[in-house]
Amino acid sequence: MDFRNLTRRSLCLLLPAWLLASCGGGGAPITSLPSHGGTQYQPAFGSPAYSQPPPVWPQQSPAPVPVAPAVSDPYYVSPRPLPIASGAPPIHAASYVLIDATTGANLASRNCDQRRAVASIQKLVTALVVLDSGNLSRRVEIASTDIAVEPSKLGVRPGESYTRKDLLYAFLIKSSNDVAKALARDNAGSSAAFAQRMNGKMRQLGAVNSNFVNPHGLTEPGQYSTARDMARVARAAYRNSLIRDATSRKYHTFHFNSGRTTQLKNTNNLLGVMPACNGMKTGYTVASGRTLISSATSGGRHVILVQLGSKTNWIFDDARTMMAWGLRQLGARSVVMEAGDESDNAAAPMLAATE
Repeated sequence: MDFRNLTRRSLCLLLPAWLLASCGGGGAPITSLPSHGGTQYQPAFGSPAYSQPPPVWPQQSPAPVPVAPAVSDPYYVSPRPLPIASGAPPIHAASYVLIDATTGANLASRNCDQRRAVASIQKLVTALVVLDSGNLSRRVEIASTDIAVEPSKLGVRPGESYTRKDLLYAFLIKSSNDVAKALARDNAGSSAAFAQRMNGKMRQLGAVNSNFVNPHGLTEPGQYSTARDMARVARAAYRNSLIRDATSRKYHTFHFNSGRTTQLKNTNNLLGVMPACNGMKTGYTVASGRTLISSATSGGRHVILVQLGSKTNWIFDDARTMMAWGLRQLGARSVVMEAGDESDNAAAPMLAATE
């Protein structure tokens, strides 16, 4: 073929096809790990999750691949994984997606558009809606209806008042459902009205396969999202300086009106264990199973992993293994969006965090 007469766009369209052919297609689906028989146990965090080391992409020095151009959708997440997904380590989640947080490239995924309950990771949407309204120094008075919720609560009392900022930090670190209701009522008058604002925010982010009916993620009929939609949420959250700071803190001191203080421990057990991890949010209900959005950065590379429907305590080990693999891939090659895969919507590179 005479490449001299090809336009630059023609080359961009032909390149992924050549990559797919040379890599043997899109790769075999990741198989599930065998279930553990016998009595259920609680493995210590950091214990090896696999009897054998997970597969690692072969160490090689591929030719540089051009990065997709910046365009209008800053929260884009590709629906299809790149060919490198065939080398991704197996994890337990029923649905997941690992992305390059800078471009939205899908590094590996399974059932990423499957609708599922997502539990407390939808609190990131709640936080984004509250932050959109601004005025973080505004005080929110706690109502009796706010504390009528279980199970995770901060322990605020009716009549007390706190700034939106203080409540957001406690909410994101402790995953407090009473605080979620207080912030929703302050913002929209009721949890139901606030949920409509959450759905509006999802449409703004381009996440069209989700529906929320409350601000905290407790199970209700008609409430669902997908791993790919939540990855869009995570990309937006990752750009916000308050969310980045709050979700990266392992501990946070909260001051009650009474003068009492309490030290809140982040529910994300990866913090302090995986040095590259810098957020984001955990979740659990019986209906959803264990859910987790986690982020990591190393050497200027950023990955985000969304896991839904994990029925195991290995979810943090899975996150550490998968994100470490993703960071290695980004360090070994420049990732390009797949031609024909909504390539004109490839996301703009992430800039500095915003308020």
